[in-house]
Amino acid sequence: MTELLFRDDAYLKTCTARVVAADERGIRLDRTVFYPNGGGQPGDTGALRLASGETIAIVDTVKGEGPDEVIHVPAPDSALPAPGAEVSAEIDWERRHRLMRMHTCLHLLCAVVPGSVTGGQVSDGRGRLDFDVPGSSLDKEAIAAGINKLIAEAHDAAPRWIGDDELAAHPELVRTMSVKPPTGAGRVRLMEIAGVDLQPCGGTHVCNTAEIGPVAVTKIENKGRQNRRINIAFAE
Repeated sequence: MTELLFRDDAYLKTCTARVVAADERGIRLDRTVFYPNGGGQPGDTGALRLASGETIAIVDTVKGEGPDEVIHVPAPDSALPAPGAEVSAEIDWERRHRLMRMHTCLHLLCAVVPGSVTGGQVSDGRGRLDFDVPGSSLDKEAIAAGINKLIAEAHDAAPRWIGDDELAAHPELVRTMSVKPPTGAGRVRLMEIAGVDLQPCGGTHVCNTAEIGPVAVTKIENKGRQNRRINIAFAE
């Protein structure tokens, strides 16, 4: 298991850590600021810096097989550090911050568009959600205006936890149809945008919607009888 520092503070850019293992899959640390690919959000990139001055470029971060196991994927042909080595782990902050802004923005999209979510993806500078809604109910300009209004209103956003039993008692909190939040550990992490949206989410987010900046709805696509894909991107 890895201590997931990003889970409580998404604004941490670096941390010191110790190498637990390194093999053909990648490098495992005892603690990390690197978010692993999951929940529609890409894994972080960045670097591990050894005491010798050597730098190992990290090109992806993925989940391992065990709970809270994080694998840092080095660039091809990188020399792997020895177990026990101390490193400084540093994410590509500019990229991460863009992903945080977009991920939070997709939660605002959930608040603007009624209906269950059938899929989604956070990307660098853009994102999308698929909704189980009739196409006639969707208007690009109205959706963009609704999202940008919530952004400008500067709502606070923060994670909090509830118990498995509480989530089971409030199934309306789960907006996704195909992917259910992990349970069995006794508690589930929620992302709350004050007065706007509350749903299970393990991703990284900005702490206020004003940090997102203006966005545009670039396209609404028909992906099935009632499956509509809404694509958004930063307006700047």
